[in-house]
Amino acid sequence: MLWLSEVLMEGYDLESFADLESRIAEKAKTGEMFFRMDVKPPFGDTPDNWEEKLETVFTSAGR
Repeated sequence: MLWLSEVLMEGYDLESFADLESRIAEKAKTGEMFFRMDVKPPFGDTPDNWEEKLETVFTSAGR
């Protein structure tokens, strides 16, 4: 299971929400089946619908 908090802790080089989306897509391609969003991303450019966007990225990349 992929947890957003773990991605953020590992992602010391992430500087924006777009960077986070790319990292989530990479992680989805490794075969992770489930994605849990347990924290809000701390980036200034995080959109209001961030959960929907990250879920879309995860499910699209994992195919």
